[in-house]
Amino acid sequence: MAEQQAKPAARPQTSMDPTRELGKLLLVGGIVLAAAGALLLLGTRLPLRLGRLPGDIAIEGRRGGFYFPIVTSLLLSAALTLVLWVVGWLKK
Repeated sequence: MAEQQAKPAARPQTSMDPTRELGKLLLVGGIVLAAAGALLLLGTRLPLRLGRLPGDIAIEGRRGGFYFPIVTSLLLSAALTLVLWVVGWLKK
């Protein structure tokens, strides 16, 4: 007697229109670029400048200098993590 193997359940086919997906991507990209542009335009008026935050390491010597924006890096990482989390949450 031959054993019958259970077939895996078929996944429902979702129709993804590539044009619609590209439109969403371009829209989100445009919003991100507009926000970045606004931040750069208004950056000089902000009380704390991005890239020169307290906690960033800056060492000046006679022959050169060293600059490591650790606090700026942490802040940008947290902001990008939040943005990508929200985008992933909205895609569900």
